[in-house]
This record gives sequence, structure tokens and C-alpha cells, in this order.
Amino acid sequence: MPISPSSSAQAAREVVAQRLRDLGRTAGLTVTELAVRCEWHHAKTSRIENARTAPTATDIRKWCTACDAVDQAEGLIGQSLHAESMYTEWRTQVRTGLKALQGSEPRLFQDTELFRVYSSTLVPGLLQTEGYAAGVLGISARFRDVPVDDSAEAARARVERSRVIHEPGHRFVFVVEEDALRHRICGADEMAAQLGYLLTAGALPQVSLGIIPMSAPDRAQWPRETFHVYDDRLVSVELVSARVKITQPSEIALYLRAFEQLRGDAVYGAEARALIVRAIEALR
Repeated sequence: MPISPSSSAQAAREVVAQRLRDLGRTAGLTVTELAVRCEWHHAKTSRIENARTAPTATDIRKWCTACDAVDQAEGLIGQSLHAESMYTEWRTQVRTGLKALQGSEPRLFQDTELFRVYSSTLVPGLLQTEGYAAGVLGISARFRDVPVDDSAEAARARVERSRVIHEPGHRFVFVVEEDALRHRICGADEMAAQLGYLLTAGALPQVSLGIIPMSAPDRAQWPRETFHVYDDRLVSVELVSARVKITQPSEIALYLRAFEQLRGDAVYGAEARALIVRAIEALR
């Protein structure tokens, strides 16, 4: 995996690399001596030490054995797996299809009290109807060459997961760019149904739905990448190639600041509903 675009993910990898480097120094081993004991080229040792290459579980066990620190191997393996999970390429997540991906983190949804979602391009997943979700996931399946296109089943699973909106103990704040209401992700009938559902969902007491008009003057933020904030402990950012999980407090604070500024650019209530109605009328 190349160096992650998220400093949180890279920082986590560097912590593991530093611990491995310290083990080698404590054992009094040079890069070359450590490589000989691990039976690989010394360049690999250097790449691992500098967090350019993520070590496998086998690599870590060999490293700890070479440094006479076998008791530290399993802890380092767990730490390394956590670091790598912070940057996950979509191609590895969709190998078994798109349906499984919809329910991959059930505890995250159940444990989160406050969901904050900003979307610049699509209706947020938690607000998607089955027809719209099938359109989104169908595009994803074709783009990523998923072995089996299970986008229809995945759409049903996404709607099922979205029922968390109606469960007690959760609040939802959505900020959506008006552009997202206009992109023809699916057929006209499905788009109309999706936009109509936004009128209904936006009126729920546990839901705040803000829409940033295309003509909004003097914006505090330009349109950003889609991101989800789970309470104040995790930010999930969706890139073309991967999903990045951010847990570093300073980065989370930056995303929260951006979210609040984007929220300030949005309109709510009757003004938001008028933008949705206008988008429905544009379908005719």
C-alpha cells in the first residue's frame, strides 16, 4: 500500500514502524543483521522501519523472533492491522460483492448517537430509497468490475440498514449540496421517489436536513469530499480508490469545523423543501 493520503492512517503505521525499529536497536542489530536473521533483503527492513511497507503478521513474528521479543509480536500484529484498516481500498472491500459491504460495521451504527453527514454529489446513503440506491450501487459495480453484480440485493440491504434512523437514541444531521438533488443517478420515476422521500425524512424530529443552494453567496466552504462523522470519535471519508477512517483528534476537529461551516451555508425547513420540489419539477 502506498503512503496513505490520511495523516491519521500514516501516523498509525509509523507508530508500528517505530516500535519495530526500537526492538532492533535494543537488540543491538544493524539493518543488515536483522535482515539476515529474518531471511529477507536488507531493503525490506529499511522499508518497514520507515513505514513505506506495511509488515505482514509473518514479518512481525520473524522480526520479534530475531530481536528476542516474541512476547511482543501479537500486540504489534494487532496494532498493525488496526493501522491498515484505517485506509481500505474499495477493491479489497468489494471482492465478495456489494451486499456484504452494507452490513460490514453494524456496531458502528448502533453505537453512534449523533451522525453528521456531508455529501456533495449524492443523496446520503442513510436517506436513499431502494431505487436510487440500486442506481448508485449499479454504477459502483460496473466501475469496480465487481465479480458478481449484486447491486439490487445491496440496495435492499442498504435500505434495511437505514432503519437506524427510526430507532430511538440517534440523531442525524445531513448537509447536502443542491447539485446532489439534480444528478440523474437512476430513472426519472426513481429520482422522483427519492426526492419525495427526502421531503418526508427531512421532517422527522430526529433528522436535520440542510441543503446548500447552488447560488449560495459568500460561502464559508467550497464543496468538499463526502464524509461521515460518528459522534466525535471517527470520520469516514470516501475517495475514488479507498475509504479512509480518521481517528486522530486534531483531524476530527478539522472535519467538524468544516462541517459546521458547511451547515451554516445550508438552508432548512421551507427553503430546503422548495429546493427539493424544484428538483422534482425539473424531472418533468
